[in-house]
Amino acid sequence: MPDRGPPRAWQRMLSGRRLDLLEPSPLDVEIEDIAHGLARVARWNGQTRGSHAFSVAQHSVLVERLVADLNPRLTREARLMALLHDAPEYVVGDLISPFKAAIGINYKELELKLQSAIHLRFGLPAVVPKALAALFKKADHLSAYYEATQLAGFEEPVARKLFGAPPAGLKPPHLVPLSTADAQERFLERFNRLSLR
Repeated sequence: MPDRGPPRAWQRMLSGRRLDLLEPSPLDVEIEDIAHGLARVARWNGQTRGSHAFSVAQHSVLVERLVADLNPRLTREARLMALLHDAPEYVVGDLISPFKAAIGINYKELELKLQSAIHLRFGLPAVVPKALAALFKKADHLSAYYEATQLAGFEEPVARKLFGAPPAGLKPPHLVPLSTADAQERFLERFNRLSLR
């Protein structure tokens, strides 16, 4: 058997880019690849109601909206970072938290390297400031609560225990899973509206 050297650690994108997962370069990041990938990654491992999976692309748009609802004075840059908060999943997928805990592998370093390359590609700070990261986490948990109760069959008391209760006065979204093409288009629309380039 021929010696093939170290295992391949890059992913070829439909754009033709070759993204090194261990040392990602901002030059190999394209928003169309991100939108395409995120629209095809299912939240909740696909265990949601509807004709289509609820994608990470839809989730990202929802989180950006919730971030703006929680803090209407945010800059476009902050809202763009919120939209891209799960962007590394276009390459590594959306592993649910219980699975990560069960296998004991920490993906954080890999995700942070990818996030940094993505941010640099679009003129954003390589690292999300702590205050914004906390806000994004809050919106992420709110999104999980709404997704869990509206799409994934969770009872409200269980969802509140796992993700926290929505704040009073926050208008809940009405979630309908979109086709991959529609989810991709909606993600790109939000990106283009918020983009700094």
